[in-house]
Amino acid sequence: MISDGVEDEEKWLAAGIAGLQQNAFYMHRSLDSNNLKDALKYSAQMLSELRTSKLSPHKYYDLYMRAFDELRKLEIFFMEETKRGCSIIDLYELVQHAGNILPRLYLLCTVGSVYIKSKEAPAKDILKDLVEMCRGIQHPLRGLFLRSYLSQVSRDKLPDIGSEYEGDADTVIDAVEFVLQNFTEMNKLWVRMQHQGPARDKEKREKERSELRDLVGKNLHILSQVEGVDLDMYKDIVLPRVLEQVVNCKDEIAQFYLMECIIQVFPDEYHLQTLDVLLGACPQLQPSVDIKTVLSQLMERLSNYAASSAEVLPEFLQVEAFSKLSKAIGKVIEAQVDMPTVGVVTLYSALLTFTLHVHPDRLDYADLVLGACVKKLSGKGKIEDSKATKQIVALLSAPLEKYNDIVTTLKLSNYSHVMEYLDGETIKVMATVIVQSITKNKTQISTADNVEALFELIRGLIKDLDGSLPDEVDEDDFKEEQSSVARLIQMLYNDDPDEMFKIICTVKKHILPGGIKRLPFTVPALVFSSLKLVRQLQGQEENPFGDETSTTPKKIFQLLTQTIEILSSVPAPELAFRLYLQCAEAANDCDLEPVAYEFFTQAYILYEEEISDSKAQVTALHLIIGTLQKMHVFGVENRDTLTHKATGYSAKLLKKPDQCRAVYACSHLFWLDDHDNMKDGERVMLCLKRALRIANAAQQMSNATRGSTGPVSLFIEILNKYLYFFEKGNPQITVATIQGLIELITTEMQSDTTTPDLSADAFFASTLRYIEFQKQKGGAVGEKYEPIKV
Repeated sequence: MISDGVEDEEKWLAAGIAGLQQNAFYMHRSLDSNNLKDALKYSAQMLSELRTSKLSPHKYYDLYMRAFDELRKLEIFFMEETKRGCSIIDLYELVQHAGNILPRLYLLCTVGSVYIKSKEAPAKDILKDLVEMCRGIQHPLRGLFLRSYLSQVSRDKLPDIGSEYEGDADTVIDAVEFVLQNFTEMNKLWVRMQHQGPARDKEKREKERSELRDLVGKNLHILSQVEGVDLDMYKDIVLPRVLEQVVNCKDEIAQFYLMECIIQVFPDEYHLQTLDVLLGACPQLQPSVDIKTVLSQLMERLSNYAASSAEVLPEFLQVEAFSKLSKAIGKVIEAQVDMPTVGVVTLYSALLTFTLHVHPDRLDYADLVLGACVKKLSGKGKIEDSKATKQIVALLSAPLEKYNDIVTTLKLSNYSHVMEYLDGETIKVMATVIVQSITKNKTQISTADNVEALFELIRGLIKDLDGSLPDEVDEDDFKEEQSSVARLIQMLYNDDPDEMFKIICTVKKHILPGGIKRLPFTVPALVFSSLKLVRQLQGQEENPFGDETSTTPKKIFQLLTQTIEILSSVPAPELAFRLYLQCAEAANDCDLEPVAYEFFTQAYILYEEEISDSKAQVTALHLIIGTLQKMHVFGVENRDTLTHKATGYSAKLLKKPDQCRAVYACSHLFWLDDHDNMKDGERVMLCLKRALRIANAAQQMSNATRGSTGPVSLFIEILNKYLYFFEKGNPQITVATIQGLIELITTEMQSDTTTPDLSADAFFASTLRYIEFQKQKGGAVGEKYEPIKV
């Protein structure tokens, strides 16, 4: 049935166009022969095609535009006729003899345009006559297009200020009156369309009306272009008359569209000065009108106006714009008890944006808006509607974008209350926005109270909400989120050690319940932030009579011990192991031997009990050796205990090459350059000899399993260690020892059973070149190396 209707409409349109073109052809022929009588006859017949009631607005528009083009040509002909001596007054009378009223009025408007141009009569009189005569068409569709044509041909001929058609004083009132009258009649016709036809076609009618709305709105645009409409005239005449029509039409579609038009076409300054009147009309609109969008657009325009120049801000204060808008929103929400949550939040989001632009320094105003929003949301529980949550995120993001400073935002007491209405996922989104704002603007948060408030806001990132597990989250997204939290922790800082310690304790309280997947990201950041504070306090003598609450390195290390213990049980033993060694190094720099020893003990326990992978053991052991080498705080007994353990671990590694490298690395534990009391040449030699035995055993194993002794790179590495300690003055390393090792390597490399290895050859050649280079240096170094033959 629908397809049949569309096909019929296409046929009717085709027939209308054919009739219009045929009569237009005869009209042109009459115009070419200057036959006015026939031209009027054919033009009237052509325009009779517009009398149809069978076309939809879209199709009728096609037909109308073809007629409009022809009427422009007819208007040019009329102008030429008047130049040739034809009386325009007679012509104005003549066209009124057309048989049908619709063609008659189209022709009258066309001649009326020429009549105004001729200036033989005041423009205001002709316009008044035309707008009154058009009342003769009361069919909504035909009447709208007729009045649209009148509006089109007259818009450049209004008796406006500065116009060539301006008459005596106050003629601008006549121009305004003409446009207002035409607008009023068009709106009545437009609204009447809603009430014609059966109820089942309501949706179709609304769609058709939507297609025609610009014809009505065009009048308001013309009004806004009238030069003579100043603020006083707008306030006293234009706005009251337009709003009267908007309110009285009692039509949802018309009210919403026309309110939008008023806001969009008239200047921002006018809206600001007539805020009372405009807002006063809102509660009078139909309950079904989408008033939230209307008010949001108004506030958006005023916000942009305020942002355009600081000079206009006093105007906002003068008219008390914030107070008026706030009250108007409250009244609208009360009047529309069924307004959905998304509508409420949208209104307050727009009001907050307005407030931040107009009163950036009035945090109390911003907090009032948030408080009012909380009040309206109370009792609704967690908001599930995605559109509403999106608006809440926009509401909460506005202060961050305006101030670029979370510290200022934290002063808004109702900010966190609004977040309570978000579900777990959206809280996480909002937390991410907050953290990104802080890192982007490098905001410094320097008090424990602010950190407490901040971590309450970003709780969605640091702990599981609503029972959701991080397992359900994309791994890459989760890592990025937690890395951003770690960056945030590193940014927290205060010069005062006591306040900084409070910040660290606050962070610890919030992140430790974060779950086993989060702690490996957040705990290291907290540990290094704490160690930064230790370095700050380093070298300060403790006052035995000082306040117990004052911050000391010991107190920080106690906190670190508790924190890393939790990490080691996550389990993340390798990470905890590394952090224990970092803390031991810091305790060493603070000359706290018992603390440093305890950290090493914990690291050793983790090594023995938790780190079982052979590669991880190798890495961990080299970290132990490297850290222990830097330690100067230990007494002989403690140092021997730790060193003995490290050398014991070295000999127990799974692979012989790993054993060898770990044992010769241990030699550095017995020879520290800066400490004469830590130079034990004999034990260095023992380590190197032991490394040689292990390297030899590795070759024998290779020979037994593969039939070849394998590369000699381990021997070359040990040779380099011999040279290092020889150069450092270890008396146990003699020329004969080095010479013997060089000959051993040379023999091994020339053996048929040794696997060729280009990298080992290059390494050995480079080592020999180094010996030659040291010989050529001369002086004490040259003398020392001279006996070595290569």
